Amino acid sequence: MVKSRRDAIGLEGSIWFQKAENKYLGGERIALLEKIDELGSINSAAKAVGISYKTAWHLVNLVNNLAEKPLVDRVTGGKGGGGTVLTREGKKVIEQFRIVQEEHRKYLHNLESRLGDASNLYQFLQRISMKISARNVFSGTIESITKGTVNAEVTLLIGEETRITAIITNGAVDNLSLKEGMNAYAIVKSSSIIIAQELHDAKLSARNIMPGIISKLIE
Repeated sequence: MVKSRRDAIGLEGSIWFQKAENKYLGGERIALLEKIDELGSINSAAKAVGISYKTAWHLVNLVNNLAEKPLVDRVTGGKGGGGTVLTREGKKVIEQFRIVQEEHRKYLHNLESRLGDASNLYQFLQRISMKISARNVFSGTIESITKGTVNAEVTLLIGEETRITAIITNGAVDNLSLKEGMNAYAIVKSSSIIIAQELHDAKLSARNIMPGIISKLIE
């Protein structure tokens, strides 16, 4: 039995500036430029961002080549022995990026608030993201959980009068945070299903028996 949480959906996204159909500025590159501005050294900025010096130099050359005016410049000599600084254009681009990023954040927050109670959407997203066969997956509401010494009996209501009962460990119940009334999925292996026309003499549990009509046979 797979847990389906009713938590509110959180939206996240990232912003990139593109130029000539290439990623230009965003994420790690903006962080690197800001650290260069703060520390005055590509080596120190690379360490602060968590990338190699070689990668940092590559990114600096890349954004400089894509920009109309250089964003980063080398300064030689002077009291501090020189270093690396952002140009006026570099500082302007970072400021513009942060404005766009803030507006993007507000947009996501507004969209998130408009979604409101998105439990149905969450269930749909769960269905399409599960890495399992679409067959033999039943969605329903946990009707009861009865714990024993080791195992628990979990009953899932999947229709008005149709239920599936699963036996799982008490640890699984706790790990999945299963509770009565929450949505969940029951996944049934196709090889575990028994199909029969008459069950009068069959020694089977009365639970998990679903009447139906054979709609398709593949030989």
